[in-house]
Amino acid sequence: MLSAALLVLGGTSIASVAPSAFAADSYPSKPIRFIVPYAAGGTTDLVARTVGQRVAEKLGQPVVIENRPGAGGNIGMDAVAKAPADGYTIGFGAISTNALNPHIYKHVPFDPRRDFTAISLLGTSTIVLEVSESLPVKTVPELIAYAKAHPGLTYATAGTGTSMHLAGAMFSQMTQTGLTHVPYKGSSPAINDMLGGHIQVMFDNLPASLPHIQAGKLRALAVAGKTRSPSLPNVPTLAEAGLPGYAVDPWFGVYGPANLPAPVVQALNTAFVEALARPDVRDKLALAGFNPKGSSAAELQTLTQTEYERFGKVAKSAAITVD
Repeated sequence: MLSAALLVLGGTSIASVAPSAFAADSYPSKPIRFIVPYAAGGTTDLVARTVGQRVAEKLGQPVVIENRPGAGGNIGMDAVAKAPADGYTIGFGAISTNALNPHIYKHVPFDPRRDFTAISLLGTSTIVLEVSESLPVKTVPELIAYAKAHPGLTYATAGTGTSMHLAGAMFSQMTQTGLTHVPYKGSSPAINDMLGGHIQVMFDNLPASLPHIQAGKLRALAVAGKTRSPSLPNVPTLAEAGLPGYAVDPWFGVYGPANLPAPVVQALNTAFVEALARPDVRDKLALAGFNPKGSSAAELQTLTQTEYERFGKVAKSAAITVD
């Protein structure tokens, strides 16, 4: 029998959900679809596959990763929002999809405050400002000087409306360099163009770029977060490099459709929190530049609400818009 503590989750009562959804003792009885709203090969894909494997072991059913990129993550997360609230479709949400995008896109088909059920935080990542080896700059001040001497200098990101786009727009605004944004459908194609010499500056989530930085193929100038990355201890933050007050720390979380039954949320939350606490998972993700951290469903819901408000103000101040 369900306890009183499970009667309400995020303001959703049990009475509003079909009784058939509450076969908690048999959940899950079939594979779980985990939608990643970005292209394969990037940070989110790495985290989803690493953690999803352990979640599958815990729950006794496969966790099938489905990459659905496009529109800054909106396409994939819209599929999650419109899925049945039965626990068999969950999504890899982010600071962009669940806090920033509604403020910068003219048409977002969901409201992150009410169209999802928060399940667990996955952790945080680091954004790195990097340049190709062919660009004659080795520091942030040198990049700023180069950009001012070469108006219209372009920079790549994994997509319009991503946290990397936010980081680049804030950098361009604070430095008055007028950089031109070139969005890609994920980190991998952007990195390929960086390595091929087609573009020379990029803001990227560190896990995707770290191997190329370590191999000397890309040059890291700074990281965007409040603190340095353990993976790049000698690379300064942008604040240290001359932009005081600059900080963008991307976070990621697992969400289901709205009105997800509380027992299902609890089962998924337990599986993800346990997976993220495993030493092998933590070590693998940390080596890739990702900071794994689980949370309660309530903590992720609170973070979503507060970040939604905060980034609404940031987007307006930085005049970030997407047609």
